[in-house]
Amino acid sequence: MPAAPSNDAPPVGLRSRRVIVAGREQAATLQIHDGRIATIEAYDGPTAASAIDLGDLAILPGLVDPHVHLNEPGRADWEGFETGTAAAAAGGVTTLVDMPLNSSPVTTSVAALRTKRAAAADKLSVDVAFHGGLVPGSVAELPALLDAGIVGLKAFLCHSGIDDFPAATETDLRAAMPLLAARGVPLLAHAEIATPVTPLANPRSYADYLASRPPSFEREAIGLLIRLCRETRCRTHIVHLADAGCLPIIAAARAEGLPLTVETCPHYLTFAAEEIADGATAFKCAPPLRDAANREGLWQGLAAGIIDFIATDHSPCPPELKQLDTGRFDLAWGGISSLQLALPIVWTEASRRGHTLSEVVGWLSDRPAELVGMEAGIRASAPANLIVFDPAESFTVVGRELCHRHPITPYEGRTLRGVVRATYLHGHLAARGLGRAL
Repeated sequence: MPAAPSNDAPPVGLRSRRVIVAGREQAATLQIHDGRIATIEAYDGPTAASAIDLGDLAILPGLVDPHVHLNEPGRADWEGFETGTAAAAAGGVTTLVDMPLNSSPVTTSVAALRTKRAAAADKLSVDVAFHGGLVPGSVAELPALLDAGIVGLKAFLCHSGIDDFPAATETDLRAAMPLLAARGVPLLAHAEIATPVTPLANPRSYADYLASRPPSFEREAIGLLIRLCRETRCRTHIVHLADAGCLPIIAAARAEGLPLTVETCPHYLTFAAEEIADGATAFKCAPPLRDAANREGLWQGLAAGIIDFIATDHSPCPPELKQLDTGRFDLAWGGISSLQLALPIVWTEASRRGHTLSEVVGWLSDRPAELVGMEAGIRASAPANLIVFDPAESFTVVGRELCHRHPITPYEGRTLRGVVRATYLHGHLAARGLGRAL
């Protein structure tokens, strides 16, 4: 097997028998100049001799993850820009978008956005853009946030888990969505209306936790978002869809021509409620992981194009907040860390269902980039944000070996297919200080 590049000098070119170009796999040589792809030539073309030959290792465009919680400033002990972007680079993510929470201050004002950008300085291994946040009373800040360059506006329709980012009301949404529509910037919504949440009879029971956040929470919230999308024509994006039962109403809304997009996450495409042991709080997230039939329904929605793409919703926390010692789902932080693992997770599950590497690239790079107006894909003049990927190699997840700040992962001990051998950012091997705050 050819060795992946191991030095930090920008290559003159890369060649492989497996390059994903415009949604198709082909043999090609990529010539790189000034951080961009200068030309795409034949694998055995005139410049091939000067290129690093990767053989059957695949060259993919860098992944774009528009749903990441890095939690800095204020909660860098949860993750932070340095470890989070190092994990992203190790996993082939070359551009991510940081959510407005759980940093402190939350990013609901230009002042908070400036503070966050300053905190990121010199720490980034990949490019990072930023979403703003919508909370009650913050809509007056929205025009200035849009001018300052946010690429999306995040709102929760239920409690976010931290008190300084309360749920947006329908009134807040109605005030914000026309402003977003005028700029073409999407609203990203946590689509659960969780009233009331049933107290857990057995706080260690996963079945009780699952029952406390039924599919009706998602369906009610998505119904509201569709109505507001229809009224305002605001680009509306549903984050981390967990309930496959919502797919028919989403498909019907899309058939109307509404500007509605949807993501799901690697964990919803991998795990099933039947497999989660009581007390296994590493699996807690919201919306919750549902049953195996629901998981397969999400895969069907992805294959049909009703679900647009996959984002991680990387949402880490310190071990004590996961309640690993007590196993109490009612007290544990709801969030799963998978920024470094997204590509092998999705490739493992997709390939066993007959999906291609080109499809995976569409779900993890092309279409997420479209949501937030980023450049992606392998084409002449595009940024040389590239992954060298071994789709055949397998490995076993060991949490303490990941670049995430904390080793907590529900993927611990799981065998995954696909190994990222190298990640290039603007033509250089990704490293701290090369990433930009966008």
